[in-house]
Amino acid sequence: MPKIKIDGTEIEVENGTTLLQACEQAGAEVPRFCYHERLSIAGNCRMCLVEVKGGPPKPQASCAMSVNDLRPGPNGEAPEVFTNTPMVKKAREGVMEFLLINHPLDCPICDQGGECDLQDQAMAYGISKKRFHENKRAVEDKYLGPLVKTEMTRCIQCTRCVRFTTEVGGIEEMGATGRGEDMEITTYLNKAISSELQGNIIDLCPVGALTSKPYEFKARPWELRKTETIDAMDAVGSNIRVDARGREVMRILPRTHEDVNEEWISDKTRFVWDGLKSQRLDRPYVREFGKLRAATWPEAFLRVAQKMKASKPERVGIILGDLVGAEEAFSVRQLAEQLGIKNIDCRQDGTPLGELGGRAGYLFNSGIAGIEEADAIMLIGCNPRLEAPVLNARIRKRALKGGCLIGVIGEKADLTYSYNYLGAGPDSLKQFVDHAPAQKQKPMLIVGQGALARPDGAAILANAYKAAMSLGVIKDGWNGFNVLHTAAGRVGALDVCALPAKDGGKNTAQILDAAKAGELDMLILVGADEIDMSNLGSTFVVYMGTHGDAGAHRADVILAGAAYTEKQVTYVNTEGRPQMTQRASFPPGDAREDWAILRALSDQLGSTLPWNNLDELRAAMYKVAPQLMRLDQRTPADVAELADLAKAEGSMSDEAFRPAITDFYMTNPIARASKTMAECSALKNVAQLKAAE
Repeated sequence: MPKIKIDGTEIEVENGTTLLQACEQAGAEVPRFCYHERLSIAGNCRMCLVEVKGGPPKPQASCAMSVNDLRPGPNGEAPEVFTNTPMVKKAREGVMEFLLINHPLDCPICDQGGECDLQDQAMAYGISKKRFHENKRAVEDKYLGPLVKTEMTRCIQCTRCVRFTTEVGGIEEMGATGRGEDMEITTYLNKAISSELQGNIIDLCPVGALTSKPYEFKARPWELRKTETIDAMDAVGSNIRVDARGREVMRILPRTHEDVNEEWISDKTRFVWDGLKSQRLDRPYVREFGKLRAATWPEAFLRVAQKMKASKPERVGIILGDLVGAEEAFSVRQLAEQLGIKNIDCRQDGTPLGELGGRAGYLFNSGIAGIEEADAIMLIGCNPRLEAPVLNARIRKRALKGGCLIGVIGEKADLTYSYNYLGAGPDSLKQFVDHAPAQKQKPMLIVGQGALARPDGAAILANAYKAAMSLGVIKDGWNGFNVLHTAAGRVGALDVCALPAKDGGKNTAQILDAAKAGELDMLILVGADEIDMSNLGSTFVVYMGTHGDAGAHRADVILAGAAYTEKQVTYVNTEGRPQMTQRASFPPGDAREDWAILRALSDQLGSTLPWNNLDELRAAMYKVAPQLMRLDQRTPADVAELADLAKAEGSMSDEAFRPAITDFYMTNPIARASKTMAECSALKNVAQLKAAE
């Protein structure tokens, strides 16, 4: 490993380390605009200049020079680099002066003000006077879609946005035109960017050229209360920061977590915040004479209790939705047990997960970061670009490294990387059940909800396991059998066993069939909006949720709950990593947190839950699912339990796998209440219609 002296401090670094990285390791701060550790090196802003002893009599761009490029001293001494000499200071001041020649001085109206790299570095490394009096260059703003606002006069051509959309987003829609002072960053056809990760270029832009269009002129960063929490828009469990002012969420930003989302988040995660205040349920409601009217909590509880006491337990069903936290799922399951209700299911899409195979049968066993170790990946009935865009970016990252074979069984879609299309449905999967072992060290199967949310889901899961065993996907030290979830609350609910009782309990499909046939008196929907409400017949429906979505429209009693930014609950991501949200704001009006609603309701039902606060609830939950107390840690599942999957009865149909998500922007009540998501969805649908023509 080469040695290098930086400002007199000698350190040892790995081969291939850039001078900029070496300086950071030595504790020396080096300014930069174009360099980003997750993007390719451009070397075009020249702000990261340093002086190299014994090198040319001019400063060097530290981002584009490796420590291996430096010559040792005449007697074999370690090469020396200086970051604070007069030469470096003068060079940086010159670069900053040129950057500001054409940059408009509109900080008071720029949304980047207060968190702008150009502002900070101009103060730290610039000069306090200017020598130019000519008119500044003006550039026409570009249209990038409903999410990213452009002010291209501010652009310093660092090309971070171009490199991100091409390298991480996997779309070649942005680039630079012109040369010198006429150079402009633009989309090639002046159309909206089609990536589901495009919002990340807002964070990457070091100036105010790219800002958030929905957040435009809303607030300043120093006005906002910042809360570190967890995303619930998909099952990846992205780490986020929610910025709120008063009771209102103003924006959502990513936090770095190398094993989960690196530092990226999807556009739905970032821009769904306006849906948190639209169409909200802010108080209980009861239906009288066919119409809903506002009610008090005691009145709503009394109505539920009267119906519950008049119904036999076997004629009551409970369905849990996608955004339910682990504490809430545990509370519902505990209440159902105390009331003798066996018909409870957390899988509103109808998958067979959790019935066989233990935890290993429904987890992403290799871990999200394990994708980077895989040398072969087979996607079965899933479209990760729509179901988990951040995870899809990780697959693309692995594909770009080379040496990884990717195959797809299911929908033939644009996943942003090349793959071998193996077929559309179960017939193609069946070919791998008796296949010879793969000539790969760490092969991986990723089974999606599109393959499992169908009547033959159990048979497909069984055949996927058999194929995994034949191909060598499961071996000592490596479990590449993975299930990709689409619902943030699904794994946590499965962990606390919010499933039908084994002695006659009905699953989601059977509950809906019973309701349609008039065999169900009462149905409790805990945030479940994705089921077919037309099948409920005359069943008495209690809906506990946050938005006036499908469940609320059909409900006879509405119990207003709290959204994921308004409560402290545990979400377990698709790889089985429990993470806890933090309250960024309070529920609107008279809405309450779900666990508190359930505790109060249990009192009214005469079956009081055996805890009085959140700590006691968690203590009881940890006895049932101890892995949930190990926050931000993956507890590996028992691989041996996977053998049970092969015991599933039934055979696979010939029907092709259908995508679990058809509209990325409209997957849950919060997203459907968002005006921004509606604009994105409409734009996407128009683009698809034009493509079909």
